[in-house]
Amino acid sequence: MRRTRGFTLVEVLVALAVVAIALGAGVRAASALSDNAQRLDDVMAAQWCADNQLTGLRLSRTLPGIGDADFTCEQLGRTYRGKLVTRPTLNPNFRRIDAQVSDESGYLLVTLSTVQGR
Repeated sequence: MRRTRGFTLVEVLVALAVVAIALGAGVRAASALSDNAQRLDDVMAAQWCADNQLTGLRLSRTLPGIGDADFTCEQLGRTYRGKLVTRPTLNPNFRRIDAQVSDESGYLLVTLSTVQGR
């Protein structure tokens, strides 16, 4: 009587476990890539919002008053909340302006700063 060769049940289960672990790691890596792409979209749109606000101030050709001002911006179908923080500098002819943009939940995405003169 000849004995046939083949895989044992233990060998098959070990191979299935290795494949399952590899697939789980691949799914987690794909999820991380997707999350990073979404965050990049949010930060890019928030930077556009902040840049638009600072450019609008520059184009107005007036020295902004010292204080805080809130604004909203819509980019890529999403609404972002922002704050313009204007502070004095050592030279009274200049102001430091920070544009802080956050998402709907209040998470700060980007801060752009500039100095504007008269």
